[in-house]
Amino acid sequence: MRCPFCGAIDTRVVDSRLVGDNDQVRRRRECTECEERFSTYETAELNLPRVVKARGSREPFSDTKLQAGFQRALEKRPVSVELIDEAIARVRHRCLVAGEREIPSRQIGEWIMEELRKLDEVAYIRFASVYRRFEDVAAFREAIDILEKAPNAQMVANQLSLLKDSD
Repeated sequence: MRCPFCGAIDTRVVDSRLVGDNDQVRRRRECTECEERFSTYETAELNLPRVVKARGSREPFSDTKLQAGFQRALEKRPVSVELIDEAIARVRHRCLVAGEREIPSRQIGEWIMEELRKLDEVAYIRFASVYRRFEDVAAFREAIDILEKAPNAQMVANQLSLLKDSD
């Protein structure tokens, strides 16, 4: 590592420690020439895949677009920012671990719908209506029927039993 003070190439590490969410290393370095100290930060460089759009065009993965999609679907819905951030992180993680250099936007959209379905059914329907281009009420009804047939685990856990438990 080149010294930022004198430009010497030879520096030594004096101290290292994890910072942030334990995903970054802070190194305290000392120049062997001028003996000045400075800090460097090291993080893993992860390359997200390029997104292949429906019409075949390709563009870099955009965290901003991912977040905007969740925000629009969840606008004025009672879902905490922490839960939204966790869902966004899960979709981003799935893109990383897919191990592909390119990923279809259709796949990312499906992952977003899975996460929205867990968070809020209204947000799921909002996103699905745009994403799947619902053209009539029948398409909405079909999506709602799918939701009604397979309630998510959180809904089941929050429901009260109509029948008394026979212990």
